[in-house]
Amino acid sequence: MNLDDVLKAALDGDEDAFRIVFRDLHPRLVRYLRAFVGPDAEDVVAETWSQIARDHRSFSGDYDKFRGWASVIARNRAIDLLRRRGRRPEDLVPAEEMVDLAGNDRVTAAAFDRITTDDAIAVIATLPQPMAQAVMLRVIIGLDAKEAGRVLGKSPGAVRTAAYRGLRELAGRLENVSGAVEGERRRECSVERRTLEDSA
Repeated sequence: MNLDDVLKAALDGDEDAFRIVFRDLHPRLVRYLRAFVGPDAEDVVAETWSQIARDHRSFSGDYDKFRGWASVIARNRAIDLLRRRGRRPEDLVPAEEMVDLAGNDRVTAAAFDRITTDDAIAVIATLPQPMAQAVMLRVIIGLDAKEAGRVLGKSPGAVRTAAYRGLRELAGRLENVSGAVEGERRRECSVERRTLEDSA
């Protein structure tokens, strides 16, 4: 059974199907929101699922559209929280402006291979908001540029550009960190070798 069929069954009240949808989407939403509201992500996701449960009858579409719809709800709940805190996120970007990810970009792939998901989210959160949101929706939630654009209210081209720039920025930062770690490791090896030579 594919996810479109599972979603249809879930929306028709099948609890087992809902569990499958929840297990797939919940962790993605938590990671997406962690970049914007930090430790409050779980609370915002709980509010998101509450609204999904309340409004699911108004939804129509396939599983990709459902992920986009859920992302819009999550984003709106996050914005509400930030407003309540008295901080408004800067330059929230519609998903249409997100850039399609460069599928064969070895630098970006290598950079992400070196870090854990939590580390990646923490680093993504330091990007300017348009880039961070584009990267999170494209990479963490898994939306295509069109759906991400709907979430953010931007064109698919703008989303592709923001995501691409964000990924390049992350790759550059990770290259710098990797170079610093390698330099430190070389220094430690050199000190160890001198210590061994001195003691011989």
